[in-house]
Amino acid sequence: MTKAEKVKFVINTLSELYPTIPIPLDHKDPYTLLIAVLLSAQCTDVRVNQITPILFAKADNPYDMVKMSIEEIQDIIRPCGLSPMKSKGIYGLSQILIEKHQGQVPQSFEALEDLPAVGHKTASVVMSQAFGVPAFPVDTHIHRLMYRWNLSDGSTVQQTEKDAKRLFPESCWNDLHLQIIWYGREYSPARGWNLEKDIITQTIGRSTVIKEQLKKKK
Repeated sequence: MTKAEKVKFVINTLSELYPTIPIPLDHKDPYTLLIAVLLSAQCTDVRVNQITPILFAKADNPYDMVKMSIEEIQDIIRPCGLSPMKSKGIYGLSQILIEKHQGQVPQSFEALEDLPAVGHKTASVVMSQAFGVPAFPVDTHIHRLMYRWNLSDGSTVQQTEKDAKRLFPESCWNDLHLQIIWYGREYSPARGWNLEKDIITQTIGRSTVIKEQLKKKK
């Protein structure tokens, strides 16, 4: 299979499996999405979706968020982990949104990445899911699968993103990054991986990865 054929196979297979694509993090607008994505760092989406309703019941906009103290925010988000850093980030970015952006989440990568605790991946998720701007945020699932599928060398997340953007049509990015995440969770996880269920890796995967998986099953 050529790389172009592999790319087409991935797109077609994922479109069949996920014609309707669920959004992993519950939110109602760009601000609540931004906060949810920030909380998801080193935390499961399930846990984030359990905590955000509690936080958003008190503050679902930057004006209400800055009425709370950092300590109050930290107490609520503690189950998500990294709460000291995340609570300062949430409070700080809410202040900046009020002072510089009229309380609105900015619609540019540069302005988003200038906010406290907001990195490139978080900015990419917000640009993609809140504003429909083509982006390809790379999480652990995408990083793992791009390597397993021999579409990236797995050296860095940054390289994986470059490879994904180079290989896949821009029109697919916003759907595809979510489809790959769901596929990784359901069919090609880091642990408990069953190659027999992983049709994409079986078909286009890196031979060394497949051999290692088959050895484990013996």
